[in-house]
Amino acid sequence: MERPKWEVADIFRRYGEAYRQQHDGSLSTAQRRVMTAIEVCRTAALGGHLERCDCCNHERPCYDSCGDRHCPKCQSLARAAWVEKRTAEVLPTHYFHVVFSVPEQIASIAYQNKAVVYDILFRAVAETLTTIGADPKHLGAEIGFFAVLHSWGQNLMFHPHLHCVVPGGGISPDDSRWISCRPHFFLPVRVLSRLFRRLFLTYLQEAFDAGNLQFFSSLEALRDPQAFQCHLDSVRNLEWVVYAKPPFAGPQQVVDYVGRYTHRVAISNQRILDIKNGQVKFIWRDYRDHNQQKIMPLSADEFIRRFLLHVLPNGFHRIRYYGFLANPHRKQKLELCRQLLGAVPSPTPPVGSSEPVTPEDYRDRYDRLTGRSLRECPVCHRGHMIAVQALQPVRSSPAIQDTS
Repeated sequence: MERPKWEVADIFRRYGEAYRQQHDGSLSTAQRRVMTAIEVCRTAALGGHLERCDCCNHERPCYDSCGDRHCPKCQSLARAAWVEKRTAEVLPTHYFHVVFSVPEQIASIAYQNKAVVYDILFRAVAETLTTIGADPKHLGAEIGFFAVLHSWGQNLMFHPHLHCVVPGGGISPDDSRWISCRPHFFLPVRVLSRLFRRLFLTYLQEAFDAGNLQFFSSLEALRDPQAFQCHLDSVRNLEWVVYAKPPFAGPQQVVDYVGRYTHRVAISNQRILDIKNGQVKFIWRDYRDHNQQKIMPLSADEFIRRFLLHVLPNGFHRIRYYGFLANPHRKQKLELCRQLLGAVPSPTPPVGSSEPVTPEDYRDRYDRLTGRSLRECPVCHRGHMIAVQALQPVRSSPAIQDTS
C-alpha cells in the first residue's frame, strides 16, 4: 500500500499546540497523552537505530513507534498478531456479524461517562445474545462470540456501537451436540433489539441510582432524578438499531474481515487528503445517501476535537469474549465445539517441552504476519537493512524528521 501523503500525526504536529492552548481547560490527561504519542511516533524523539544496507551501504534512521492504540501507524503488527491467535479458534461453520447501536440521547450520556456506559453496553449486548441464543424458542444453545467497541461514524462524530462476531450455532444444554441456526438467519433482530433496550436502560438506571454517572454543561439538568427518568422515557419506545449483516462466506473471511475491525482507529491516514490553510479534508462515506463517497472539510480545530472524542478510558478493554469463547474456559469449550462439528482437533505442544524461546525480532514478526518485509533495502531492493547503531531519544524539538 502506498504511503499516505498526510497523516493524523501531521495534523497534530501542525495544529496541536494551538489546540492545546485554546482548549487547555477541557482536555483530559488521556487526550493529551494520545496527542503527544501520535506526534512523536516514529520520530527522533523516541530514539531508534541506524540501519545500513549490506549490499549498497544505503543508510537510514529507523525510529521507534509510540505503540498507542489510538495511533493509525501502530496497528498493523498488533492487528496481525491478534488475527494469528484468532485463526486457530475459527470453527468450521458459518459466522454472523451483528451490530448493536444506542440512540443519540444515550450517546451524549456515554460521552460524559465513557467507562461506565461502555461497560453497560458490553454487558447488555452480551446478556441479550446469550439469553436469546439459549432460549429454546430461538436456538436453545450456548453460543460464543466476541464484541469490539467502536465509538465513531464515518464523519468522526461520536457514535458508540458494538460489532459482534458470532458462530452460527452453539452447544446443546447437555453438551452432546452442536445446534446450528439456519444458514442465512441468526437470531431475530427485533427480539434482540427490544431485550437489548430493556437491559441497557435497566443497567443505566442502576448506575444513576448508585451515583456512578456524572453530568456536565448541557446535560447538567440530568442530575435531577425526575429529569433523568424523563430522559430515559424518551427512548423507551424507540427502535434501537440492531443490524445482522449477511453471513460470512467462510471461516477465513471471518478472520480477514474482522481483523480490519478489531484494531481500527477513528480514521486511517489513507483517508486524509489535505491539511493546508487550517483545514483538514478527508474521505468519508455517507450511509444515508446510498453509501456515497464524499469529501469532508473541517477546520483543524474541529478535526482534532472529533478525533479526541474517541480516546478510550485508561485500561479499558475494547475487545471482549463471551459464551464458549470466554477466556476462563475457551480452550476446553472450543475443543468440544470441534468434536461436535467433526473437525480436526487443534494441535497441542509436546509434553515436557521446556526449551527456552528466543524472542522474535519485531521485523521478523512483521514479515511473517503481514508478508511485507521491513528489512529490504528501499534503494537497491537486493540487500537487507542491518542495524548498525543505536539512536538515543531526542526531546529538544517536537518537529523532528518523521521516517515512518
